[in-house]
Amino acid sequence: MLPALTIGKHQVPFPLIQGGMGVRISGACLAGHVARCGGVGLIASAGIALNSRFYDGSNYLAADTLALKEEIRKAYEIAPDGVVGVNCMVAVSDYDALIQASCEAGAKVIVSGAGLPLNLPGLTADYPDVALVPIVSSVKAADLIVRKWLKGYDRLPDAVIVEDPDTAGGHLGAKPEDIGNGSYDQMATVRGVKELFLSRYGADVPVITAGGVWDRNDFLRAMEQGADGVQMGTRFVTTEECDADPAFKQAYLDCRQEDIGLLMSPAGLPGRALTANVAAVEEREKRLATRCPSGCLKKCSYKVNQERFCIVHALDRAQRGDVETGLIFCGTNAWKADRIETVQEIFNELFDLESEEVVNQ
Repeated sequence: MLPALTIGKHQVPFPLIQGGMGVRISGACLAGHVARCGGVGLIASAGIALNSRFYDGSNYLAADTLALKEEIRKAYEIAPDGVVGVNCMVAVSDYDALIQASCEAGAKVIVSGAGLPLNLPGLTADYPDVALVPIVSSVKAADLIVRKWLKGYDRLPDAVIVEDPDTAGGHLGAKPEDIGNGSYDQMATVRGVKELFLSRYGADVPVITAGGVWDRNDFLRAMEQGADGVQMGTRFVTTEECDADPAFKQAYLDCRQEDIGLLMSPAGLPGRALTANVAAVEEREKRLATRCPSGCLKKCSYKVNQERFCIVHALDRAQRGDVETGLIFCGTNAWKADRIETVQEIFNELFDLESEEVVNQ
């Protein structure tokens, strides 16, 4: 019998969090169906304004919060009793506003990475039932966050996600030279974070492993080695319910293992993506763009001097189906995708379910 996953005041039947994938790869449809099936469904707030009815081409920051609230509402229409959360990147310019909007719209969980969310408890102080989950890649980072949260807010995280930079997709919380050199032990880090809470703070805080989990064997191995649950993003892209354009999903179905690599994002973070078209992404910006269109990031080389390309609009183009000049983020397992399936079928395989019935009707 699999253990349920409890994060703060919220519990889901299955120990799975669907990874937040911007820009609009994990929107209301995907997050809602994951929540409906008994996991934690995450809407990625990064770039949520784009491809929304609120964005007119010049009001990115204002449209961002409006679009996020609408997306959360739509997810709850799919899963009225489910656990719907939001992934908020510390690196975005309107981080504080997106956290506020998430809480106001009823998000039950906020997952936060791409930087250390040191002030997250202060931003959510009026919403004590919202579970707070930082993303880290080291015990040191987890300890720093805990000490800051305890000193400033007398609060521990409700769970911690440990991201594996060697396998996870999208922006990664590690230096490029530290990725893929064999020095990182993901499950040792998971156990180390678990022990940190138990030995130093006397708290049994759920620790979730993220990156590299594709099938039931991966899931069981992670649980056996000390994780309390898993976060999965890449496999959910090739589902009927994923919010991406069919061409984006087809890029996963067509890719080979050697097509997946690292690039340096204008955000100052390494990222994992399908790298064959990165030159085309950059060339498009050189031809068509003259200034930062959105101001979406606190730190961005494109915003400062138009270096390389605008990350949020490159991701937006891909989400809409432009796989020629759009950037396609993915994890190392994207090449394993060989068909379009449903979210429920993934749950059935991961958790060895016999029934086709979804959990949260």
